[in-house]
Amino acid sequence: MKDTPIIALDFATLKEVENFLDLFDEPLFVKIGMELFLQNGPDTIKAIKDRGHDIFLDLKLHDIPNTVQSALAGLGKFNIDLINVHAAGGIEMMKSGLKGLKSTNPNAKLIAVTQLTSTTEEQMQKEQNIQTSIEDSVVHYAKNTKDAGLDGVVCSPLESKILKETLGKEFLKVTPGIRLETDKTHDQQRVTTPEEAKNLGSTHIVVGRSITQHTNPVERYHEILQRWKG
Repeated sequence: MKDTPIIALDFATLKEVENFLDLFDEPLFVKIGMELFLQNGPDTIKAIKDRGHDIFLDLKLHDIPNTVQSALAGLGKFNIDLINVHAAGGIEMMKSGLKGLKSTNPNAKLIAVTQLTSTTEEQMQKEQNIQTSIEDSVVHYAKNTKDAGLDGVVCSPLESKILKETLGKEFLKVTPGIRLETDKTHDQQRVTTPEEAKNLGSTHIVVGRSITQHTNPVERYHEILQRWKG
């Protein structure tokens, strides 16, 4: 699995994806989210895989253990490299999901979402009724994730440092909320630059609109890649 920046393909159609990928002449690591997958189906995965790219299928599964196990067994057949569930589903759900994924795709990695990078501490406390700091909540979910045998978590770069300290540098910390100094934050609340994310302990970064909506996506990707690699 590549350690290059993961490009979030936040498009509605496969045609838009193909037009975007046509700009690049190198293998990429890309993210297929719910918008793209649910509107275009598994053919999206095959079309991107045929181009030689790694895929993070970002569906954030969260259901009873048996359902998640069956769903991941099915999704594993599509030759994905990385996929996620919600840590809030609990340890048994995550264990079941891992079992399902490994039954059809032993090489794929499974990670869990802790707190969305669009969530503030105030929202978490008021709307989720989790009466602790957002950092404590992320660490708690991450520890459950590791106990379940998963490969890592999705978290804000701001929590990567403490997760590296408590769970080790090999535990994946896949971090959205990456912006350059001139970018708008949009709906993201807990954001950093690529360099800050690297220094804090992120193992992978996810970048969307900063690349996909740029006037020169290839140039912007290489700028972020260079800053990420240091």
